[in-house]
Amino acid sequence: MPQGGVPLGKYFGIPVRLHWSWFIVFILVTWMLGAYYFPDSYPSWNRATDWGIGAATSILFFVSVLLHELAHSRVAQAAGMQVKSITLFIFGGVSQIGQEPGKPAVEFRMAIAGPGTSLVLGAIFWGIFFATRHSVEPLSGLAYWLGYINVSLAVFNLIPGFPLDGGRVLRSILWWRSGSIRSATRTASTIGRGVGFLFIFGGIALIFLNRSYWLNGVWLALIGWFLDNAAVGSYRQVALQDMLQGHTVSEVMTRDCQEISPTATVDQTVHDYILKSGRRCFPVVENGRTLGIVTLHNVRSLSRDLWPIKTVRDAMTPLDKTKSVRPSDPLTTTMQLLTDEDLNQLPVMEDNTFLGMVARDNLLSFIHARAALGM
Repeated sequence: MPQGGVPLGKYFGIPVRLHWSWFIVFILVTWMLGAYYFPDSYPSWNRATDWGIGAATSILFFVSVLLHELAHSRVAQAAGMQVKSITLFIFGGVSQIGQEPGKPAVEFRMAIAGPGTSLVLGAIFWGIFFATRHSVEPLSGLAYWLGYINVSLAVFNLIPGFPLDGGRVLRSILWWRSGSIRSATRTASTIGRGVGFLFIFGGIALIFLNRSYWLNGVWLALIGWFLDNAAVGSYRQVALQDMLQGHTVSEVMTRDCQEISPTATVDQTVHDYILKSGRRCFPVVENGRTLGIVTLHNVRSLSRDLWPIKTVRDAMTPLDKTKSVRPSDPLTTTMQLLTDEDLNQLPVMEDNTFLGMVARDNLLSFIHARAALGM
């Protein structure tokens, strides 16, 4: 998932942002339209019109991509799923949805909503083109290209290669027939990798066979590389979720956590606890009451010169500002929380009582053990 970028506000409660790579595509699309497409298609336009309509068309293209992603997200919200964000980046857009759909039918509706929206947008823009082609040529030129690109976007996304929308449609059908999302994802991901390799080889062939289209070849190869990586990552994520399904935090948590006094110095904590134990996180306890946790991140945020002066109380993260889990919480949601919040560990609490820690290492050891046993 691409990170960072420029926030664009919230739509239907979903934060939307532009990844930095979007600006590369915006410049390339605007340049292609303003310098080549519109001058060749409409030679009577002046340069200012070429570039102005080119920029406007480029912006509306990405608005179309946003609407495509919002369609996916709105269907997910209607099914009770949390949509955390939408990011527009170099390859289009991506919706970050909190979990996999619970049923094949939900997956199918989510997947088909995006291409369906693009087809509707394509029809609208082509309608504008036919209504204005003899009266407002700049508007008709803009509308024709947007109609074409939206229909192309719908057709491209319906290619049955996971994680494209067509691949998700395929997975929903395989899932419905087999009853196993893991098996369906494996098959859809394998097909997705095949599609990715076809794009890569096709792009390389285009570079060498027709030097005039070398940029198209590079772009095609990059899309193929992205699809291959996305297919592998998507299957790995589902496989991990499947391994953790039905298991709880209590099975992997560390209970014998060394407690640290809030009056201990950071320097003492580093040498007497962190370096000796190799652990990254400790509960801070005073008179039997847990006040917070102190982690390697807390320590690194302080200048080395302050270690002998600052106490653990100064460096720790207070309990009320700490994400935590319960022993009965599923490992699937715990792994998702660790990933989403970019955390290495979480305290395990029950009725405001500290019981232990669960870390990424615990989950990875659990996953590796099950994989080694073929479970």
